[in-house]
Amino acid sequence: MISVCIASYNGASVILTQLRSILEQLGEGDEVIISDDQSTDDTRSVIASLGDPRVRVVDGPALGTPIPNFERAISLAQGDYIFLSDQDDQWMPGKVTAVLDRLRAGYDCVVTDCIVTDKDLHPIHPSFFALNHTHYGRYYNLLAKNGYLGCCMAFTRQLRDRALPFPASIPMHDMWIGNVAAFFGKLTFIDRPYSNYRRTGDNVSTSGQRSSASLCKRLGYRWHIVYPLVRMALRCRCG
Repeated sequence: MISVCIASYNGASVILTQLRSILEQLGEGDEVIISDDQSTDDTRSVIASLGDPRVRVVDGPALGTPIPNFERAISLAQGDYIFLSDQDDQWMPGKVTAVLDRLRAGYDCVVTDCIVTDKDLHPIHPSFFALNHTHYGRYYNLLAKNGYLGCCMAFTRQLRDRALPFPASIPMHDMWIGNVAAFFGKLTFIDRPYSNYRRTGDNVSTSGQRSSASLCKRLGYRWHIVYPLVRMALRCRCG
């Protein structure tokens, strides 16, 4: 069973495109869980217009940040494999099959590349990995440059259980999940793009705002990942 987890907020104009691209790749027994953070537009009615029983909308925590909103959706996932999705992107055909091949081969977490687009899904750059200078070393991603883009991430239920609950101070959910996978599981990247990733300034994934952050802030981000990772490692040793 596959669970797709989406954090939504005022996504009425974009979420239908994304849901259609997801649902056409899912089976009858799969699910899409949307944690809606008290949208004030027609997001919920747009979702309901699909009339698809695989889609379930739940109330988000309304805390003004995507981290607990994603945590809410992820915590409710029933699937063996969990895919994360932003509300405003578009999956490409073959994404689910390619990712499942890696997960079933023994990987705990898979991160795919994506095409960076404008708000109308017109391509801006053919590879987020190239644009972000993504590398695959776990220490590089922890200490130098985060390459764990949540909307391109999927992982096993076992990894979900290890990563939840999210530590209170983490800078973003995908950084935490990716690092948990890298240090306590088996993580892989797929160089081929399997989604169109809108860069509009409103994305709930992480990459855009961090590139311009000060050195002090970037170090702070890393500390708030490193510290709970160390605590997790100590708990594992004691256990």
